[in-house]
Amino acid sequence: MKKFTQLFIIGAAFFGAQVTLAQTARVQVIHNSADAAAASVDVYLNGNLLLDNFAFRTATPFIDAPAGVPIQIDIAPGTSTSAAESIYSIAPTLTPGETYAVVADGIVSASGYTPTQPFGLAVFASGRETASSATTTDVLVHHGSTDAPTVDVAEVSIPAGTVIDDISFPDFSSSYLELPTADYTLAVQDATGSVTVATYAAPLATLNLQGVALTVVASGFLDPSQNSDGPAFGLYVALPSGGALIPLPLVTPPTTARVQVIHNSADAAAALVDVYLNGALLLNDFAFRTATPFIDAPAGTPIQIDIAPSTSTSAAESIYNIAPTLTAGETYVVVANGIVSATGYAPAQPFGLSVFAQGRETASSAANTDVLVNHGSTDAPTVDVVESSIPAGTVVDDISFPNFNSAYLELPTADYVLDVKDATGTVTVARYSAPLATLNLQGTALTVVASGFLNPANNSGGAAFGLWVALPSGGDMIALPAIPLSSESFDFATVAISPNPASEILNISIPFSFDSVSGQIIDVSGRAVKSMTKVENSIDVSTLSNGLYVLDLLIDNKPFKQKFIVSKN
Repeated sequence: MKKFTQLFIIGAAFFGAQVTLAQTARVQVIHNSADAAAASVDVYLNGNLLLDNFAFRTATPFIDAPAGVPIQIDIAPGTSTSAAESIYSIAPTLTPGETYAVVADGIVSASGYTPTQPFGLAVFASGRETASSATTTDVLVHHGSTDAPTVDVAEVSIPAGTVIDDISFPDFSSSYLELPTADYTLAVQDATGSVTVATYAAPLATLNLQGVALTVVASGFLDPSQNSDGPAFGLYVALPSGGALIPLPLVTPPTTARVQVIHNSADAAAALVDVYLNGALLLNDFAFRTATPFIDAPAGTPIQIDIAPSTSTSAAESIYNIAPTLTAGETYVVVANGIVSATGYAPAQPFGLSVFAQGRETASSAANTDVLVNHGSTDAPTVDVVESSIPAGTVVDDISFPNFNSAYLELPTADYVLDVKDATGTVTVARYSAPLATLNLQGTALTVVASGFLNPANNSGGAAFGLWVALPSGGDMIALPAIPLSSESFDFATVAISPNPASEILNISIPFSFDSVSGQIIDVSGRAVKSMTKVENSIDVSTLSNGLYVLDLLIDNKPFKQKFIVSKN
């Protein structure tokens, strides 16, 4: 059945005279009958032996077969001596110039197999020997497992979702999947798409299958014990060159989840805590404003997490506990927020763990920094976060203690300025620099937490409010630099002017709101060459001659002087 035609590759040998094939089709035959009685078969064409001992899970290459006239194909046991011992026969007429994929499936034996789907040949016309594009891998799918139900096939690594819908034995997919050549993960699911039967790796890129058209067959038995202990279910690949089918690697479902824990409780009583997992000490003296790296945690069954004082000797001294069931393969960001003490803090938001599923250890793109935000300041109101340097506007809207924003911000890696505003978006509470590019955070996923107290005086003199960053590698959290909102607390030595030398425009970096800036430009002789009653963030110096000058300003009545050079080509 399989090498559908080397045919009269020796016409003379079959008929004693040379035969010229005027009309042919291209055919590949794949042996996928998992019945032990058909483990090795002989294939006869028009009564002549074509394939001797054709083995289960092997394929012929694409070969020429006679077309335009009926041909007699007989399948016989591997011990046969003639086509008269045929256990299955068919007499198709192939279309000249067509390409066929033919799969032998089903059960030969009268007993020992449940269900006993009968042996037969499944035929797909419009087959392909090469892909539709040099950059794709074209995949034909065939359901050849006799005891497997109607299934879906979903791609779960990108995820691309359902790629084959409701395929049943012994059908093909309606057409080839024209896939960009990459490594994929395929989940075989029941027809509802809710139960995964098995998951397989499809490493198309790793195997250098770009430009290749191939056939993937569901092969073997889901329940070998009901099928004479035959070969187990799997997905197998037939290449156009034929040979032994290639098994797709089975992906073992994960039994763990990935978790990062961030300590953000600003209560002095929780400055150091012990963390227990299922009664065993997991973290000893876990400090405020530190984070664990992402670690593996048991999934699929409830786990007991206890938070205890740093002086604890067992989980029995727990001050807070939770028993979540984590989802295998999921990634979690967990932030400890709130107040442990009964007095000394206002408001006394209770201690707890804020949990965000669908966490990330890397950014969605190598050119991005992905940012998750958690509001962990017990005395801060509902706030907005506004990017004011581009300006990109509101990036987080109406976030309240102890919540996360709904999803990661996927930001092009650059240096930003973040304004924390009240919920109306009109009053700026605080302003911070977020130097993502300066810190080389491209490709990184991180968590920014609002931490500490807006009013430490009402909270036992605790840590002041700020925005702090937890990296996926864990460790001490990084404080985002605060930017003063006025000149009162600003260090004027940090004001930058650029470019220096300048030729046309001199820019002044004043990173806070100011009421007035005025002043003059003085040359090396001490003479004022330019007076300004209202200075913006840029000054026209195009009329000045080459030389050294002093920019002499009053910013909200506070003096600022800095030298600069004018240099024109």
